[in-house]
Amino acid sequence: MPSLIDHVGDAFRALPREAVVAAMAMLGLLLGSFLNVVVCRLPRMLERQWAHEAAMWAGELPPVTPTYNLAWPPSRCPRCETRIAARHNVPVLSYVCLRGRCAHCRAAISLRYPFVELAVGVMFATLAWTFVPSMQYFALLAWCGFGATLLALALIDIDTRLLPDALTLPLLWAGLLGSVAGLTLPIDDAVLGATLGYGVMAALGGAYRALTGVDGLGGGDAKLVAACGAWLGWIGTPLMLAFGAVAATLAFAALGAWRGRALREPLPFGPWLCLGAVASLLWGESFLDLWLRPGG
Repeated sequence: MPSLIDHVGDAFRALPREAVVAAMAMLGLLLGSFLNVVVCRLPRMLERQWAHEAAMWAGELPPVTPTYNLAWPPSRCPRCETRIAARHNVPVLSYVCLRGRCAHCRAAISLRYPFVELAVGVMFATLAWTFVPSMQYFALLAWCGFGATLLALALIDIDTRLLPDALTLPLLWAGLLGSVAGLTLPIDDAVLGATLGYGVMAALGGAYRALTGVDGLGGGDAKLVAACGAWLGWIGTPLMLAFGAVAATLAFAALGAWRGRALREPLPFGPWLCLGAVASLLWGESFLDLWLRPGG
């Protein structure tokens, strides 16, 4: 007797390709809106957690703070503190209708919010267009989650110079579990990719510390590469590092030239690692074909 999952699968297979792509684009817009909340609130939640733990270790009473998480309090304008109405929280459309300003005080709203929503929507639609013909719907959802998490990590690192364990470690385990479920890579490739990624980054960080006496790479970078290694495998991980390093070097050099002086302040490497992971996923195989078989 067919199960509920079988009926759901049959219903999805009966949908036109365009309908699935449109549905995934809408899902991406909604998830992009939630991603903006994660990027804004997760670092603050971690700061509160660290303050609580520091007080406990010091034998002091932890600070009393109001409830603050991804669901509460409701979204408010950062300037006038007016709660944002549901009709003003529609992804992209509300930003356009409000002309990029708060409905109450008319303060400007960052362009990042609709950009993130659009980016996730386009990402989900592109992945859907790729996976739908082969009916790999669970693999589609897995890779959508991978891409959305990378975007959140990149933005958090830009804002705070943090790559939270609350995102990197679940991304690592999701890659390994997805491999076991047959959605991504063979499990031996995933484990080797994660091990290689963490080992290379830990070795580079240790070598830099031994040569300069200061930390050049944070532990979050190593965990991020390990997590991506579980998704990209032992071949994709070195390509991720190479693409990310080249992109970061070019960007930092261009920024230094634009400022007219060498950069001395620490800059986040996480966004470039995330970009390298995407480049490895999209173009890694083609790059290897060109490199190994230039005449083929």
